[in-house]
Amino acid sequence: MTLTLVALGLLAVGSFVLKAAGPVAAAGRQLPPRVRAVAELLPAAMLAALVVTQTLGADGGLVLDARIVGLGAAAIAVALRAPFPLVVLVGAGVTALVRLGGWG
Repeated sequence: MTLTLVALGLLAVGSFVLKAAGPVAAAGRQLPPRVRAVAELLPAAMLAALVVTQTLGADGGLVLDARIVGLGAAAIAVALRAPFPLVVLVGAGVTALVRLGGWG
């Protein structure tokens, strides 16, 4: 077994232990209402931050290319209450079409 595989295994176990620590520590107790309210908002905020950094950021700067057009199309699909798989397909399809047209 190589050192890389050992390190990978240790990281996997460590990740599992850290993820299991939260539910074990809570052990059926209710979070305070303010903490619960913030915890419910965190996934959406993290996803939004990921989308923005992956769409607009490259090489430490702001980049406007075909991805922003695809993101705009996906946002319109969300506003029209399209199902999530369709939103993804619209965003990817529009981005592909814009790139096919030669931009980005």
